Amino acid sequence: MPTGVHLRDVRRQLFAAAERVLLRDGAEALTSRAVTTEADVAKGVLHRHFADFDDFLAELVRERITRLRDQAALLRAAAGTRTVADNVTATLTELFDPVSLALVSLLFFRDELRTRLRRPGDGLPILVEARTMLADYLTAERAQGRIAADADVDSLALSLIGGGHLLFASRRGTLPDERELTKVVGTVLADVLQRKLL
Repeated sequence: MPTGVHLRDVRRQLFAAAERVLLRDGAEALTSRAVTTEADVAKGVLHRHFADFDDFLAELVRERITRLRDQAALLRAAAGTRTVADNVTATLTELFDPVSLALVSLLFFRDELRTRLRRPGDGLPILVEARTMLADYLTAERAQGRIAADADVDSLALSLIGGGHLLFASRRGTLPDERELTKVVGTVLADVLQRKLL
């Protein structure tokens, strides 16, 4: 990269490069050199914008969490529309896109990154926010009477996130069979959907 060339939105360029490396080569291949090579910038560029590589990775994950918050607002607004199972199935499919799955793997792989992102009492970043997103949505559906009034939305959200993550993570590069995902969601929600009618 020639010196003196202004890099337009270098953070975005570096984040996009990191996502490509993650998707192509996996979490173990994600290094500062791999990112800067993929972004076609000098290695020093990353260190001018971030304290160190773990700071860069933490910001990458935080950006994904911000996207989840946007998705959560849309999901809450969807309460009362379509079916509860359809909304949850669509959300899990969007939530467990290849980049999010790769970032969750990265969080398992890098202890220092997990430590930087974790707040006391929290679980794994991204999955914690995903659980909160589903619990908030199910709370809204419970308030509208579309699931049982005594539904334990936190446990339901945990089950949906855990089951969804297992389905998507076990199929690197491919989506799970839609029927399988629909079956998992239907099984987790069956009781609270049936009891709302009683």
